[in-house]
Amino acid sequence: MSITCKKVGGECYGFKELSLLFDISERILSSKELKSDLSPILASLVRHLNAERSFITLFNRQSNRIIIEGAYGLSVSQQARGKYDLGEGVIGKVIEMARPVVVSEISKSRLFKNKTKSELTKEGQELTFICVPLLLDNEVSGALSVVRKYNANITNEEDIQLLSIVGSMIAKTARYRQGKMEELDALRKQNRELQSQLESSNPNNIIGNSGKMRDLYSLVERVAKTSSTVLLRGESGIGKELFAEAIHASSGRAKNKLIKVNCSALPDSLIESELFGHEKGAFTGADQQRKGRFELAHNSTIFLDELGDLPMSTQVKLLRVIQEREFERLGGSATIKTDVRIVAATNRNLEELINNGDFREDLYYRINVFPIFIPSLRERRDDIPSLVDHFIEKFNKKNSARIKRITTSALNMLMVHRWPGNIRELENVIERACIMSKDDVIHSYDLPPTLQTADSTNSSMDGGMLPVIEHLEQQLIRDALTSTQGNVTKAAAKLKITERMLGTRIKKYKIDIWRFKV
Repeated sequence: MSITCKKVGGECYGFKELSLLFDISERILSSKELKSDLSPILASLVRHLNAERSFITLFNRQSNRIIIEGAYGLSVSQQARGKYDLGEGVIGKVIEMARPVVVSEISKSRLFKNKTKSELTKEGQELTFICVPLLLDNEVSGALSVVRKYNANITNEEDIQLLSIVGSMIAKTARYRQGKMEELDALRKQNRELQSQLESSNPNNIIGNSGKMRDLYSLVERVAKTSSTVLLRGESGIGKELFAEAIHASSGRAKNKLIKVNCSALPDSLIESELFGHEKGAFTGADQQRKGRFELAHNSTIFLDELGDLPMSTQVKLLRVIQEREFERLGGSATIKTDVRIVAATNRNLEELINNGDFREDLYYRINVFPIFIPSLRERRDDIPSLVDHFIEKFNKKNSARIKRITTSALNMLMVHRWPGNIRELENVIERACIMSKDDVIHSYDLPPTLQTADSTNSSMDGGMLPVIEHLEQQLIRDALTSTQGNVTKAAAKLKITERMLGTRIKKYKIDIWRFKV
């Protein structure tokens, strides 16, 4: 339907304008997602004004940045380039001053920044840029811009009035969108801060934020400030040395170097010389005096790894050092005093060694002042994804690779493996997988064949049917939580069980829900 103008003939411009505003209001009222509906709204505006292009920019008060939210006549890449600071260019000035601006010939304007890299003329004809603020309750949430061919006969006041009306109609919805955008930015910032706090709370960059690991971090923090002897216990390959480094780094002795000794790597004939030093001529080949590790560790910390492998003769001398903080070099008579903090570690059952007569009971009680039991990897499976990401990043740097991620099926295989070699084994597996990957993604077939056998995945029948069922149940729950981003209600529906049943199993298997949330 059209109405003829009684004054000048032809279609009535005022009626066309009312039709445009009615169409835009209908679209805004029925819009479920403004961003997707902005393009047709702007298309109607461009057609009405016989313009070239139009776009909406929103102002983020948190970052003072202005971005293009929707456009018609601009490509995706052009929209992505349209980012402005408050006060920058025409759009930045309009939002800063809350007043419309018209640039009659944009190719001649210094204020027009052309961030989108769009054409400045059309078929040799100059283009005009009209920009009005999106105002609601005297507050600016963004700007509406139109680019049209320059025409000296057109009064810009009419265009500004029309754009201001359209802008005010969009402003309310734009403010809601702006609020959501700022809320998302705030959440991202909070997430980064929390992640930074988690990383800083992890001593010595130890990877893992499971409940058991957080308990360990608390113990490390408490004991590190003292000079008490610490005994680190747990299986081989769980990172006892990292915890020793963390205790030293958080102590008052951190300015001095941590002295490390692997008690199982040295033959019995040399271990005493290594620990306590020797005088010249103490034995064949001792052609000069040599300081031992305890002497070198004066005012620092000594880490005695694999303490359970020490021979009985050395255990006697070590007992004296712990008690009196003094010793003599091998072949010497001078007593040497040392102020040293002792951190020991073992993967052996010391109580069993005492019963067998292979470890001194008095030494055990001297060294077992503050025991810390470090869990095996199979006891902290929730840390496996974080460890995998860490190792991928590590080997990307080491091998100049570009591995981007690991597939869910491959990660599932890692989650159910028994890991007898603990973190050391996982590190080797990921290094191999990074080398085997052909498309910068780690797939299940990139993992060692041993991870795909019944024995390695702990799905063998050695422990009976119940452990196999429990492992399968855990994996199904993890898959459901992953696909629902940690939503317990949806995960329960996916598994076709009640939310209460799922909650009971989550508690039973000590699964951290927050790890699955995005």
